[in-house]
Amino acid sequence: MNQATIGHLLIWAFVLILCFPLLVIVLGELSYRLQRRANPLAGTLLNLRNLVLPVLVFMLFVQRVLGLPAQNELVKSIQTLFWLCIIHAALSLLNDVLFEQAKGDTWRTRVPKLLIDLVRLFVVMLGGAIVLATVWNADLAGLVTALGVSSIVIGLALQDTLGSVMSGIALLFEHPFSVGDWLQVGDMVGQVIDINWRSVRLQTFEHEMVIIPHKLISSDVIRNFSRPRRIHAERIQIGFSYGDPPNLAKQVLRTTALETEGIVDEPAPQIFTLSYDDFAVTYEVKFFIEDYGDLEEIRDRFMSRVWYAAQRNNLTIPFPIRTLYHFHGPTTAAKGDSKKLADSLQSVPAFVPLEQSDTLEGLSQSVSLQHFGTGEQVVRQGLPNNALFIVISGQAVMTTQDENGQDHEVLRLTVGEFFGEMTLFSSDSSPTSITALEDLEVMLLPAPVVSEMIDRQPSFAREISQILELRRRAVQEAQAARLSTDTSRPSAVFP
Repeated sequence: MNQATIGHLLIWAFVLILCFPLLVIVLGELSYRLQRRANPLAGTLLNLRNLVLPVLVFMLFVQRVLGLPAQNELVKSIQTLFWLCIIHAALSLLNDVLFEQAKGDTWRTRVPKLLIDLVRLFVVMLGGAIVLATVWNADLAGLVTALGVSSIVIGLALQDTLGSVMSGIALLFEHPFSVGDWLQVGDMVGQVIDINWRSVRLQTFEHEMVIIPHKLISSDVIRNFSRPRRIHAERIQIGFSYGDPPNLAKQVLRTTALETEGIVDEPAPQIFTLSYDDFAVTYEVKFFIEDYGDLEEIRDRFMSRVWYAAQRNNLTIPFPIRTLYHFHGPTTAAKGDSKKLADSLQSVPAFVPLEQSDTLEGLSQSVSLQHFGTGEQVVRQGLPNNALFIVISGQAVMTTQDENGQDHEVLRLTVGEFFGEMTLFSSDSSPTSITALEDLEVMLLPAPVVSEMIDRQPSFAREISQILELRRRAVQEAQAARLSTDTSRPSAVFP
């Protein structure tokens, strides 16, 4: 080996030793800056740094420094690997430029990822074939013939799988659903969690994963509960007795739907008189929800509140059995109501002097017992209220709402306490709301009944006045606390 050859090898070794670390640092710094800007080209630079550059340096080292001939199998293997890395980097760059940076509502955003992957696989196979023909002098005609025969055999063996793949491509082009949508395929309902080459994976309400091949989906009817709008209409059928007026039943159902959390106000719920069945008049409630995934919770919440609303409005939910009524005279119900009223009034000290039998018998005719479920509002702020409520069982909370719609707790109400006194004898709207914290049972006393009780027991008026004054102060303190909290927040200072 002469000195010129040795000098040539030393020059290449020096260039590789110096340039390789420098290029790694430059490409790493550029990719880091692009990653901070969320630029998809950072991935292409990482491919150049981690794949293309090391293989290129190794190939130059083997050829220029070690001096191996071009026909050497090691050199050919390294060249093949280098060109495959080049193809991979070029495809990554093309994907970043065409699809990753595509703006919304363009054809590039509507191209399915599955199709991109298939085109990428085809280009890699085509590039690999060209590399084999160029580097290894392979006979492409024989290779194509072998691939053709193999493709026929593989196609016959995997015809079901390939059918699902082609059906998947057609579905992805049509784009009838995407990940996160709620679908009904046949009798199966679930949320799409993955779409791959062969199938769609759904997660049901029971948190079970169902895998449905594209071939079955393409031949079945698909209901998408999330498109074209996420809002979904649900229908529930409820029966009431023939003795209940239809307009009253429809009003109660409509009010209950509007007060149920999760049911939207617009479009408003609709109530239909559906049919007259053997033992009930059937009504259909149509309401709208925003997220189909919350359907079970909203249905449960609505159906639970229907029972309480029916009890408060004396509506009967019948069932197909024979009911025998035993009549024991006109005074039995009155005596039962009087006893219930006496037991309730005994828990409130201000009502104890009223516990004479003749007094209670007259009052019990106008007093009613009402039930409220957890979260229901007994008294709503901004609406008039001309009744007094005595808590028989359960617990409630009194709140006041500010101009921003934020609720502020005033006090808790337990067994033996009463509320509704703030607007009992006036037409003013209630300054507070009363909400049930748990299942609540209350005794409702209309304003005329309370007025009659005051006439018979004047000390009762003083008791109501004292409670009224204390609660007005509590409301003022809650509002003052809110104002002090708002004023303590830092505000913007303008020059």
